[in-house]
Amino acid sequence: MRDRSSVVIIENNQIVLIKRSLNASVYYVFPGGGIENGETPEAAAKREAIEELGVGVNVNECISKVKYNGNNQYFYKAEILSGTIGTGQGDEYTNKTRGRGTYLPIWVGLEKLTSIDVRPMEVALKVQSLFHHV
Repeated sequence: MRDRSSVVIIENNQIVLIKRSLNASVYYVFPGGGIENGETPEAAAKREAIEELGVGVNVNECISKVKYNGNNQYFYKAEILSGTIGTGQGDEYTNKTRGRGTYLPIWVGLEKLTSIDVRPMEVALKVQSLFHHV
């Protein structure tokens, strides 16, 4: 594994997540992926937003950094500048022989973040506490 960078996109009290279905498991992750050699975490977040979601983003502050399996994971608050959610053309959508299950970008209400299996949950809890306004 390698360090990973993700975007946290919130609009109208909803957040974009990737719904993963793998074998009998269904869980949700923040859109993102591995940081390539020579790439900054911010640049990786922008690239991954295009690949996984089909949107160009402005990356703002890093709202969380966690360790997972010895690697750093960065989570950046981001805002959509262009494109349409669900039009990503990354390998996870175009290479159906990867055997890594399905990926579906979806909007989820911030109030539901802690009632679904979001990984990592500690970041979901932080996002909910920072941005959910009843």
